[in-house]
Amino acid sequence: MSDAIPAAVSPESPDYDALTRDIAEVPAVEVIVTVAVNLMSAAAVKLGLTEEGDAHKDLDEARKLIHALAGLLDGSATEISSFHAAPLRDGLKSLQLAFREASIVPDEPGQGPGEKYTGAIYG
Repeated sequence: MSDAIPAAVSPESPDYDALTRDIAEVPAVEVIVTVAVNLMSAAAVKLGLTEEGDAHKDLDEARKLIHALAGLLDGSATEISSFHAAPLRDGLKSLQLAFREASIVPDEPGQGPGEKYTGAIYG
């Protein structure tokens, strides 16, 4: 017989009750901002804006991430303060401009990623 502890009761297993309590203590604004920053970071990678450059560039994926970010910011605008929203909107606009610049055939104004939420972005 093996003396190994099954993975389900291993000391390395996460304590799901503690994790649930931890997330319960996080304010909604912090969750929204964290998700927005993650979307921004992923979009920047897919736009080729990281040190690796074009290694991970995928404009189709970037479009989806930017659109999701714009929807999140539009939907949460009244729930988060301008203190949090303003830099996120600036980051979104920067990503939208970078997308337009990276596109071989740019979208018509108002048709780019997230522009249905933000209005047309001109580069």
